[in-house]
Parts: sequence; structure tokens; C-alpha cells
Amino acid sequence: MRTPRLKLAAACLVGGGVLAALGLAGVGSAAGDSHVSDAGVAVVVEVTGLLDPVMAELIENSVADAADAGVRLLVLRVDSSRSVVSDDRLAELADAIAGSPVPIAIWVGPNGASLEGKVAQLFATADEIGIAPGTRVGDLGPPIPLLADHPSVWDNQDLIRHEALGWRQLIREGVIGCDPLTLDDFRDRFADAGIPFDPETIRVPPDDEQCVAPLIGDFLVDLDHLGFVSSLEDVDGQPRLKPITQVQFRGLSLAHQLFHTVASPPVAYLLLTIGMGLMLFEFFTAGIGVAGVVGAVLFILSGYGLSVLPHNTWALALLAASMVAFGIDVQTSVPRFWTGAGLVMFAAGTWWLYDGVSMSWIPMVVMTGAVSVAMFSGMPSMVRTRFSTPTIGRDWMIGEIGEVVDDVSPDGIVRIRDALWRARVNRATPVTAGDQVRVVEIDGLWLEVEPIEGAARDYREPRR
Repeated sequence: MRTPRLKLAAACLVGGGVLAALGLAGVGSAAGDSHVSDAGVAVVVEVTGLLDPVMAELIENSVADAADAGVRLLVLRVDSSRSVVSDDRLAELADAIAGSPVPIAIWVGPNGASLEGKVAQLFATADEIGIAPGTRVGDLGPPIPLLADHPSVWDNQDLIRHEALGWRQLIREGVIGCDPLTLDDFRDRFADAGIPFDPETIRVPPDDEQCVAPLIGDFLVDLDHLGFVSSLEDVDGQPRLKPITQVQFRGLSLAHQLFHTVASPPVAYLLLTIGMGLMLFEFFTAGIGVAGVVGAVLFILSGYGLSVLPHNTWALALLAASMVAFGIDVQTSVPRFWTGAGLVMFAAGTWWLYDGVSMSWIPMVVMTGAVSVAMFSGMPSMVRTRFSTPTIGRDWMIGEIGEVVDDVSPDGIVRIRDALWRARVNRATPVTAGDQVRVVEIDGLWLEVEPIEGAARDYREPRR
């Protein structure tokens, strides 16, 4: 059982005296303390997001480095709910944590953080687990056989086997062990520190509030039983718990942070979609440009992310097929059947892309909408603009005979040499589907056409 120390008395002082200022303020000021040489160093490492190979390597290296450097305490600040590494890899990490000569503590925080699934089973092999208000822990899932040899810090873990509980319920159900302090405990601690005790200014907080640590500093100063050194001192007439053990924060390098971010489900999906879209765009431009290079880089990064994340291969094939379908209609510059079919395949591939990990509906809806706009409007307009430039030219089309696909009255679609084009005609001579027309003018992205016979001329709409 863990017994809260006077860090929680901060909230009990009525008026100006607050030990809540304990946090980590005082790490620097403790440099001149006579106990600093014996207080050592505590290392705090952030473990957030999916537990992927990059994060697993960080945990393993942190444990090994802590042992080699002789630090006093290793603390992992955790906000993670899913693991995408194998059970064998989890067993290796559990062996490293359980066998570490340096005490290892886990803090689930800050507010809103969670510790669930196989990640929660892994970190149950640590020496201590603390939580912040507003956190959730649980939904452990089936026990991992390879971790069965390690003791678990969870009490009453059957309560969190199939569901995650909020912080208050975790404490009240005894999942998080804690022995709350009483008013007499506060009096004894103040007396030991030689600080005057006035019971009129003390309010003993509820038990569940005593068993949480709102800040990482609150959690650290509560780990005296694991070697973290702090002292209760009278600062300007107010009791303050000053950390003496110095604290160092460590995390992923920039390169590892990049790969850890890429292995996030929404990021991998966005990179994949944008990469394929840019490469499709580049297919309809002359030469290889910036869009193609950027698209290829994003596509490669998304490939790494998808190699780490569990996904459905058939859904990935649907996303690729949707780009082929989009390309069929893009080259005609008129969105028709294949654009609609591509959008259906894209939506289905998006919805069923991942297997075992979840992705928010926000990136799915935003990217599906963006692809719809791009393929129904942006890409066809780009292609028409591209092939209407002086470099390519379309003057050869003047005088060509074509067939009306959709009624041109006054706007519609015609087919010239098996390619579809937007066209318009003089209001006095509309043409219907199946009629033949002649191209008489090119106006920007539009073809000016007239029927083969009986064309009327409106002098308010002159042409060359």
C-alpha cells in the first residue's frame, strides 16, 4: 500500500499557505543543499501514443541507461491505450522492467490520460503506479501468458479486466492501493519537520483526492520509499515540500519522433491519401515536379506507418484502386461513372483500413470530402487548363465534328475524337444528345460548337 506524504497537505492549508507549490519548483534551488550529493538523479521519460517499435525501443533503452548511469529512480509518464508490438516483445520489455536494479514508477497523466489494454498489463510489472485526476485505467483484455511470471501491482484487477474505470472508482474499488492520511498524521509530520501546526488551517481532503497526483512533481515527491529525496521546510512561514533529488526529462529524438508520429493511424492514413493524390496529379503534368517528389516521400512514410499498424490488405487495395478509377475520368476532364465508383471504393477502404486499432471519424470525413472535391472539380479543371495552354494548344479542334453526349442548351458535354469536353452553343440553336456539332471556337476551358446545319448567329456573342 502506498501512503500519501505531505504533498497533499498543500490542498489542506486554508489561506495563503500552499504546499501545492511543491511540484518541481525547488529542483534548482536544492543544488546547494548538503544532501544533494546523496540525493542522486531521477529520470522522467514520456511514453505516449501507441506502443510501437519506436516507443518499445525507448523504454528498453531507458531502463538499460538508467542502470548504467546509476540513477536513483526511473519514472515513465504514460498516456497509452494500445500496443502494436508482439507479445514476445512485450515479454522482453516486462523482463527488463521487472529485472531493473533501478526502481521504476509509472505515472498516468496528465488529466485525460489513459492506460489500457496490453500496455496496462506491461506496466503492471513496475514498482509503483500513480494516477492523475481525470485519468482512466483498465480494459486489460485477456492475460498475456508470457507475463504470467511477473507480479502485478494492480489490486482487484478483475474489476478492470474488461472495462476501464475512472480515477475515483479506481481508488474506491481498491485497484490503486492507498492509505489516506488523517489529521493526526499531518500533525506528526509537521512536528517531525519542526514546523508549527495549526489545526484550524488544515482541511483533510477526501480519501480519493489524497491518492492522486495532479502533477508529475506531486507524484515524484511521494516516492520516498523508492529513493526520491525531498524535505519538508518552512518557507516564508509556509510549509513546503522541496525536492532534493534532481530531475531530468528525456524523450524521443527528432528522427524517432517522426517515425513514432507516422505510425499513428490518422497520420499514416492522411500521408497515404495525400501521397497517392499528389502522384495522380503529377501523372497529368509534364515531367516530374515538386508534387511528384513530395507525393512519393509521403507515400513511403505512410508505407512505414502501415507496416507497423495492423491493417486490412484488401482495404488498402481498394484505396489504390480508387485512384485508378479517378484517373480514368480525370483524363477525360469530365467526372462520370468511374469518379463515382472511385469515391465508393475510397470510402470503403477508409472505413475498413485498420484492424484492431481505431481512427477518429474526423480525418476520415475530412479526407473523403477533400478527395470528392478534388476529383469532381479540382483535377478535371486542372487537366482542362493544362491541355488548353499555348504549349499544348487545341487550335486543331476548330472545325472538328463531334457528337453531343448531354444536351447543349446552352451548356453541355460533347465528344470530340473519343474525348469528352464541356461545350456551349448559341442560345438560338440548342442541340440534343446524339446530334452532330462542329467546333467553331475555343474559349478558355470551353468549346464553342454549332449544329452541322441550321446554325444561327447571335451578333451579341461574336466569334472569330
